[in-house]
Amino acid sequence: MSQEESFYIVPSEQHDQLVRDAYISRGFNANEANAAASMCSNASRHGIRTHNALKALHLDELFGSGSGGCVPNAEIEVIESKFKAVQTWNANLKLGQAVATEAMNPCMKLADEYGVGVVAVDNAFHYLWGGGYVIDAAKKGYIAYTNCTSTLSEVVPFGGKYPTLGTNPHSWGFPTCDAVGYPIVLDWATSTIAMGRVQQLKREGKELPPNAAIDADGNMTTDPNKVAALLPFGAHKGYGLCLLNELYGAVIGGSLPTLRGRTDEAKAAGEKSTTAFYFQVIHPDALSGQNFSKNRSQAENIKSVIEDVLGHGNDKCMLPGTIEANNAKRTEKAGGLLFSEAEIKEFVELATECKLDASAWSLNHFPLFTD
Repeated sequence: MSQEESFYIVPSEQHDQLVRDAYISRGFNANEANAAASMCSNASRHGIRTHNALKALHLDELFGSGSGGCVPNAEIEVIESKFKAVQTWNANLKLGQAVATEAMNPCMKLADEYGVGVVAVDNAFHYLWGGGYVIDAAKKGYIAYTNCTSTLSEVVPFGGKYPTLGTNPHSWGFPTCDAVGYPIVLDWATSTIAMGRVQQLKREGKELPPNAAIDADGNMTTDPNKVAALLPFGAHKGYGLCLLNELYGAVIGGSLPTLRGRTDEAKAAGEKSTTAFYFQVIHPDALSGQNFSKNRSQAENIKSVIEDVLGHGNDKCMLPGTIEANNAKRTEKAGGLLFSEAEIKEFVELATECKLDASAWSLNHFPLFTD
């Protein structure tokens, strides 16, 4: 979250109520609407503006309940498996945030019993911000990981010219609250820039960074209005990580990336258009070799390793997850969620869509946040 921008303080209760109402107006039940509102609020709390409520509802309108890619009130089916530490689910097009929130609980329970717990989900709709799920597990003391295949193929493979991959995020959370005060979190799309970031920059009237996207003619562009496809970060390395999600998805049951999110085209071709999720939680004790230097405990050893990494003149280096943790502190200081003027205007449109009192979202109702 940029320190140079002006943000308005919106009470979290007002935000959550609008998001719940929006999902309920689209036919989702209360549990689904609550899960969506909670995760959208969590994303905004941590400064993840690319995956906030506006992104979530826009995605649902275009590719979810608005087009049959997501089915309100769908029931999760747990597939019988011989593997005790792994569950496989058929989400039956259920809302992604509700599925992901529910999936992390059995992962943690399985990890308590077997050291590791895995839930693989087929036929899902995008869960938005993966970081929120692993942060929650890491705060509870677990090592957590998730990846998913994105709703659309928007990324050109390294050396290619046509988008055949999703933005395909990876999210890791590590239980380092005792060591540094917050979980170390690695959470990123495997494209140079997330499509949600493109939409945010378009909303704010700003340009993209260079070498992140191409236009319809295959030329590099920094204009968010001209973006036709994205490029993987780190050239071949980001491409490899991006491909990894597609392979996880293929193992789980996902179909052709270029038909994902395109419901009618996929049906005509006899293919699936759904997203696949992978969740993994590890209990730290399951990895312990019980032989730490100087008789340190596992927690002490983690702290010592971090201190060594940030020592030797590296004290100004930043740990992954620091930005999210600082934004959470900033939100707590504000006493509400922080949104830009452009975002507030879109919430006004959302309130109008839900036939609610849009005047409650007038800018003059919200104080400006000052650090």
